[in-house]
Amino acid sequence: MTAAVFFGCILIAFGPALALYVFTIATDALKIIFLIVGAFFWLVSLLLSSFVWFIAVQIWNDNALTQKKLLIFGVVVSVLLQEVFRFTYYRLLKKADKGLLAISQEETMPISIGQLSYVSGLGFGIMSGVFSLVNILSDSLGPGTVGIHGDSPQYFLASAFMTSAMVLLHIFWGVVFFDACEKKKFWALVLVFISHLLVSGLTFLNPHYERSLVPSYTILLLMAVWAFFTAGGSFRNLKLCLTCLDQDFLLSSHQPR
Repeated sequence: MTAAVFFGCILIAFGPALALYVFTIATDALKIIFLIVGAFFWLVSLLLSSFVWFIAVQIWNDNALTQKKLLIFGVVVSVLLQEVFRFTYYRLLKKADKGLLAISQEETMPISIGQLSYVSGLGFGIMSGVFSLVNILSDSLGPGTVGIHGDSPQYFLASAFMTSAMVLLHIFWGVVFFDACEKKKFWALVLVFISHLLVSGLTFLNPHYERSLVPSYTILLLMAVWAFFTAGGSFRNLKLCLTCLDQDFLLSSHQPR
């Protein structure tokens, strides 16, 4: 039973990300490099967040009220640093344009900024998901049984679905964030930060998991739509893609410009 919970949670949490990796990145070495670098940037943001948390714990007194404030403070700092490092990664990629052109045999960039935003977002999301779920997966192997003292038996399942949402959200946040930086849409950057902070803050509603999962997946849907249109999508090509009515149009729409 524990093995089923363990592997089931892994598939729920990382199944969509694995499918995206296999079908869109796995055969492109350059995209894999940018994905790994994106994951590294998220890891550095976690390291700095941990350092700030350690200092804050040493300064503030240890009581129940302070612990709650510390948690809120930690979430805000963590989200802020993640978005700061997303911006830092964007600036680094922009400065690397000339280097990419130098190693490319073509006159244009070997990978577009839109593709970079998607790949870096997936890197951020995968690393975020791994660190948010690894301890939970360890606990799922026992000893002990979740729910034996009246706790929710849906703990592992809800955590896996929340992790899956965060992985996908990082992709959508990356697409919107990079586009906002390109077009200097500062309001979009603020909305990305607020939505990220809101989803992270919803975990404070646990163990009432339905109260955190429903709004989190609502935000996920809204961000997916926003990222779709930001990436150049439209109702027309979505309909053509789903119904396969006009294959010539679909092929021409993917030609390099």
